[in-house]
Amino acid sequence: MKQTQGSLTVQTNGPGLYECTHDIASWTGEHSVSSGLLTVFIQHTSASLLIQENADPAVLDDLLTAFERLAPVAGSYTHTAEGPDDMPAHIKAALSQTSLSVPVAEGQLVLGTWQGIYVFEHRTRPHSRQLVLHLVGS
Repeated sequence: MKQTQGSLTVQTNGPGLYECTHDIASWTGEHSVSSGLLTVFIQHTSASLLIQENADPAVLDDLLTAFERLAPVAGSYTHTAEGPDDMPAHIKAALSQTSLSVPVAEGQLVLGTWQGIYVFEHRTRPHSRQLVLHLVGS
């Protein structure tokens, strides 16, 4: 059994879903693990991770719209010290995921045909989002 750890940075330009599947798959392929499990963790409380459809961009647009309805920037929040978009970003991150587990087989991510891995940015300004990757397997 082997394990390795690394990191990736994803640049964001405001609210949106930023696909990082290729970068994560490339990193995974650099390590000689034919069968295992990859954990992806985002080190932030105002962004999250999703495995979502990567074929029809309307899915991503509808997700953004739905999350904005759930936690609008114009809401009435007590926490406002970091700007009006910060508390809704925390709510959106709480409703989504900060880590994902993806199986690895024959050295590749085992994702469905239409699945991609996304950083889900919830803040309005650009950020550098840090992902920690941990691969375990043989």
